[in-house]
Amino acid sequence: MTKPHLPAYFSESFPGKAGWPLGLAHRGADIQRENTMAAVRDAVELGFSYIEIDVQTSADGKVVVFHDDQLDRITSGNGKICEYTWDELSQLKVLGPKPHDEQAGERLVLLEEMLETFPTTRFNVDLKDLASAAPTAVILRRTGAWDRVLIASFRDSHRREFFNHIHADDPEVASSGGVETVAKLLAAHHLGILTTAVRLLRNDLPLHAIQVPIRQGPIRVVTKRFVAACHRAGIAVHVWVVNDQSQMRRLLEIGVDGLVTDNRAGLAEVLGDRDQWPQESYDDPRGN
Repeated sequence: MTKPHLPAYFSESFPGKAGWPLGLAHRGADIQRENTMAAVRDAVELGFSYIEIDVQTSADGKVVVFHDDQLDRITSGNGKICEYTWDELSQLKVLGPKPHDEQAGERLVLLEEMLETFPTTRFNVDLKDLASAAPTAVILRRTGAWDRVLIASFRDSHRREFFNHIHADDPEVASSGGVETVAKLLAAHHLGILTTAVRLLRNDLPLHAIQVPIRQGPIRVVTKRFVAACHRAGIAVHVWVVNDQSQMRRLLEIGVDGLVTDNRAGLAEVLGDRDQWPQESYDDPRGN
């Protein structure tokens, strides 16, 4: 198995440790309060030590923990998030999907604040816009959170922009491939050359994991053979978004390395049944 030097983000899971799948709380795994401090706090209290979040950029260059480029779906505001300064955005409330619960209301959060509030939690940071890439690198440099962050994006161009702003003396940071990378890996797997493809892709951008749906249209992405091939190449396979417990169990049986979920209680139960919960208290009896 190929074992490249690994960022500390993977010290608790493959490829740093085998046999310890990660539970990742999708946007904090609270659809009414997604990507908010309250959602993340509740997930951490339940035992999650890995949280998936998204970031967008404000008009004045602040990195905001938020999924959509539009505010309308879940907040008290409207229009594009990039058209508002952080001072303006900080006055808005996350109200949940429409119809809104007007009695709710969590404030928006900056990435730097999230990292500082949860100093031992690890974050899967999805760069939703190109503009967030460079300031995210600055934030990691300022907070020293290199070992607690995995940089992800559907667009490999966003990852490339982030790594273009990494200095030679910065610590290594984990990253997962975008849609383009995943498509190349699937094609390479079909041809039986996945390990070679991984080596070539790593010459372009860091690549430690892929985060994929079970299916993409008619194509079954996550299979036992594909997961095994990724493991031989030192690539972790995280699957999103998995909310059904029977599906969670099937995926874990074929060896996936992480499940991204909105059903945090359900995933905690499934991993608890496997003696793999809570996540932060893992002690590998084999000493790996």
